[in-house]
Amino acid sequence: MAEKKNDTAVKKIATRESYGNALKELGEEFPDLVVLDADLAAATKTGIFKKAFPDRHIDCGIAECNMVGIAAGMAAVGKIPFVSSFAMFAAGRAFEQVRNSVGYPHLNVKIGATHAGITVGEDGATHQCNEDLALMRTIPGMVVMCPSDDVEARAAVRAALEYTGPVYIRFGRAAVPVINDRPDYKFEIGKGSVVREGKDVTIVATGICVDSALGAAEKLAAEGIDAEVINICTIKPLDEELIVASARKTGKVVTAEEHTVIGGLGSAVCDCLCAHYPVPVKKLGMQDVFGESGSASALVQKYGLDAEGVYKSVKEFL
Repeated sequence: MAEKKNDTAVKKIATRESYGNALKELGEEFPDLVVLDADLAAATKTGIFKKAFPDRHIDCGIAECNMVGIAAGMAAVGKIPFVSSFAMFAAGRAFEQVRNSVGYPHLNVKIGATHAGITVGEDGATHQCNEDLALMRTIPGMVVMCPSDDVEARAAVRAALEYTGPVYIRFGRAAVPVINDRPDYKFEIGKGSVVREGKDVTIVATGICVDSALGAAEKLAAEGIDAEVINICTIKPLDEELIVASARKTGKVVTAEEHTVIGGLGSAVCDCLCAHYPVPVKKLGMQDVFGESGSASALVQKYGLDAEGVYKSVKEFL
């Protein structure tokens, strides 16, 4: 929910909330949009769409694999289905159906996966899916997105709807600062953006780590280190041109993600730079470990993904 106590307060909104609001808004514009959920409409916020369009929302019960199959069938007859569940179930439990029933025939199914990463908090390691971006990246033709805030999440949902083909979008449980609320903001699948220019090091971030990277850049600037911060919402296809251009300028790259460092944003950036412009890279994220139960803020701090953690890691790297 939005939090604004005064004019200087930072507005915070959970991207799962943005997802539900975007679906409702787009439902009026796109009559073929349908939403499927797996008994979690209140948590994934698809209940917002359900209230407005009850005849276009299907609760499939706790049967995520079946839900993906239903969505595939609906896409095959011209509907535009969004399937929704926690990332652990949408990308994990239903992986075979996403791969074989959606990816293989390249059907027009969109997957809205909420409650991803360690910011699921007290639900613990079993529900903190830190592997979803890696799993979805491996499926041929799958677009993979991880928006950083409310503005980007809404834009990503619209872009997914207007794109023909399978799309996976990752949303979070916790409220996060709105950082893209500016007149010149533009969103395009496959395009990243430089949110802070610099010359000494590049920080490539996605999701909640974009805000952390900006905070880290402020701390670095106070010590005379000029960090460039790149926001990558679309992890696949990756904006390789933007990343290579920044690497040529700074010569060092740090990646930051609320996800395992194996197979996610960091791996995608390393693949890109190895092929086009090899430079030293440090990957920040979950270092081949499971999460644990705790508050979202405590976990982000413990695993070094807050502004202070990113700042310290960049300092060590330099």
